Amino acid sequence: MQEADFNFTSSANQMVAHFEPSNISLYLKREDLIDLFVSGNKFRKLKYNISKALEINSTTLLTFGGAYSNHIAATAAAGKKYGLKTIGIIRGDELGNDLEKTLATNETLKYAAAHGMQFHFISRDRYKRKEEPDFIKNLKNQFGDFYFLPEGGTNPLAIKGCEEILTEEDKDFNYICSSVGTGGTIAGIINASKPDQYILGFPALKGDWLSTEIKKYTTKNNWRLITDYHFGGYAKVNSELIYFINLFRKKYEIALDPVYTGKMLYGIIDMIENSKFPQNSRILAIHTGGLQGIAGMNELLTKKNLLLIDV
Repeated sequence: MQEADFNFTSSANQMVAHFEPSNISLYLKREDLIDLFVSGNKFRKLKYNISKALEINSTTLLTFGGAYSNHIAATAAAGKKYGLKTIGIIRGDELGNDLEKTLATNETLKYAAAHGMQFHFISRDRYKRKEEPDFIKNLKNQFGDFYFLPEGGTNPLAIKGCEEILTEEDKDFNYICSSVGTGGTIAGIINASKPDQYILGFPALKGDWLSTEIKKYTTKNNWRLITDYHFGGYAKVNSELIYFINLFRKKYEIALDPVYTGKMLYGIIDMIENSKFPQNSRILAIHTGGLQGIAGMNELLTKKNLLLIDV
């Protein structure tokens, strides 16, 4: 298969902290530095899908997402880079009532529109049908033929891309930690892990369905989900999490997004401080990017008169 020329192979591991007296080391794989918008796991998930779309001479990518979706922004950017039209089916038909106002107050959709994405806003009830064959068929009747990318971008080719996150340089880490959205990124990491490594996933949303999704793409059993750090659900935050993200940036000069990586690192450090990891552990956490979403989160925090994320 022809590979899309993303001009990137592997990201560096950065030492974050050493904890005493447990002698635990925490490193961060800087997937966020790949690119601001097509970064981290979005880069990995799109790599082979873009290649496939080009190989079969598809001219259009169609995908689903919420108003602040990293995947929507990344798909728009990748589509423009490779000359592919992009269509975003966006959850929330009210957002389409005054598109000019929506784009003026939503940096994610503004960016996607600037990179050529065509929006189709649908109700939340209709959005729930996004995986039904009849629903997809109706979209093809409406928009013509397209290369379909599911919400969050997870499919077998996305898993293949995520299997490239870990490299031979990572073999000496005991624990690999990843945030979890739709399950694709962690499935790829699990598949690429060594037999003596243990993978911990930190879901960004509530619900017990994620394990089932992950098992669709991996047969290994060296993993589990840590479900104590979702802060109420997807894109839900509180002042404690925002304070942690700001302190982490000030202390280590590393920005964290509030939906995925921020929650994961809060959880990892809390677990270390409460002796949930064995002594002498070497932990590698994956920074999956998503920093474009900070602006949108700050818009919401401003409306609620809450502490903002430092930028």
